[in-house]
Amino acid sequence: MKVSLKNNAPVVNLSNIDPEDVGDVLLKIERSFNIRFIDEDLTHIKTFGALCDLVVDKVKQVQSDSCTTQQAFYKLRSAINAKKPIERCDLKPQTKLCELFPRDNRIEVVADVENEMGLHMNLLRPKPGIVWAFAISLLVFISLSFVYGVIGYIGMVISVAGLILAGKFGRELKVKTLGDLAEKIAREHYLKCRRDASSVNRAEIAGKVKALFADYLSVEPSSLRKEARFA
Repeated sequence: MKVSLKNNAPVVNLSNIDPEDVGDVLLKIERSFNIRFIDEDLTHIKTFGALCDLVVDKVKQVQSDSCTTQQAFYKLRSAINAKKPIERCDLKPQTKLCELFPRDNRIEVVADVENEMGLHMNLLRPKPGIVWAFAISLLVFISLSFVYGVIGYIGMVISVAGLILAGKFGRELKVKTLGDLAEKIAREHYLKCRRDASSVNRAEIAGKVKALFADYLSVEPSSLRKEARFA
């Protein structure tokens, strides 16, 4: 990924990012805002700012100044209370998730909260070391398959199965606090977090789109300026 300098501020050159990764983020935007991109929409989109403007234009709900992240926090707090009654004053944005979701039954508790909210929080992941171990073994067995044939293919299947299982049973938290989780949910499930799904706060949309790109592509949000180019 190349980064260019303009006015002494780093700007991500999005044309150097794998188009499939960009496509994956566009799918996340579609799901979050319940919109659809067609080829004609994207043909003339050259900058990140133009993409944000396109998303704002496609969202047809009425304007409301209410804060979506705040509403996501209230919805999350209610879902947690429904499964494990906790004093509301004890559930604050800075509350640590490791205290709410104990490691020994974390998968089950997170699933319960997701069912209550009616959305997937995408909160858990395996330990990075486990992922790297299976990923490296997959590369090794791919190489071996050219020499040892069946042994290599069996190893590839085991490695892929290991990656899948690691993802399914991972217990590591992707974010640390209740406030972080509310922000994550708000950008990934924007309309589902709104108290009134027929309304949006257009002033928030560009920020949510930026957060989705930054999170998925692992870049600094501050570098995703309007002039960051796709081509």
